[in-house]
Amino acid sequence: MIRIPTLSKQSFTITSASHQLAAEFILPDGAAPTADTPTLVFLHEGLGCIAMWRDFPTMLVEATHLPALIYERWGYGRSDPLPTIGARSIRYLHDEALISLPEVLAQCAIDDAIIIGHSDGGSMALMFAAAHPDRVRGVITEAAHVFVEDVTLDGIREAVEIYETTSLKEKLTRYHGDNTETAFHGWADTWLSSEFRDWNIEEFLPKITTPLFVIQGADDQYATPAQVEAIAGQVKGHVKRWLVPECGHIPHADAREAVFQEMKTFILDLVR
Repeated sequence: MIRIPTLSKQSFTITSASHQLAAEFILPDGAAPTADTPTLVFLHEGLGCIAMWRDFPTMLVEATHLPALIYERWGYGRSDPLPTIGARSIRYLHDEALISLPEVLAQCAIDDAIIIGHSDGGSMALMFAAAHPDRVRGVITEAAHVFVEDVTLDGIREAVEIYETTSLKEKLTRYHGDNTETAFHGWADTWLSSEFRDWNIEEFLPKITTPLFVIQGADDQYATPAQVEAIAGQVKGHVKRWLVPECGHIPHADAREAVFQEMKTFILDLVR
């Protein structure tokens, strides 16, 4: 008889950098994470939240039998709001990766993580892996940036126009509620600011020794393959790169089944 695994989801709140953050555990067979079991940690994109991952984390939990943590960063979803509308500090991703994320993992008793980061979350994953190699078993990035490109800014300007002229704001409000305006402008206004043009995290790459899977859509509207080459060419550990054909900025949605299978294989290899 084939045994069908059961899953349980636990929603809770984390305090990190003095902010209340919404979080969720997905547990295989209802079991809590153990010290000898790595935890999948999902880091969302610049406009993301727990719900916007949809069922992709659940699929990976079912396939790998590993627990997963998903949380919403400051200013997103059901987490505490940002104080004002507009640009954030140009080091906001540094702060999320180097101050907030370590606190989140410590509160969740996670010392062995496999991090899956999308876009801004991918950039965070790289910085965290460089700073805490002993706490990371492996990293998967989707559409991560390590520097700012003209195509990035063009894509964000287009997103601003869409936000202002279509129903995008209403769609995002379903996920972010009262945080929608500050979340959107905290992302867009920061990346489009003159100060952010020189943002660059390549200095972290040579410090990354953990196995790394770098994924980017071939048709990503926010980046060129130069991002993938920069990451893969400068890290010190084993690296796998994949430019997904006919795929945009969200590989786990745009090429769902193929990305799922490749991630599953990478994760299971790490566990073995």
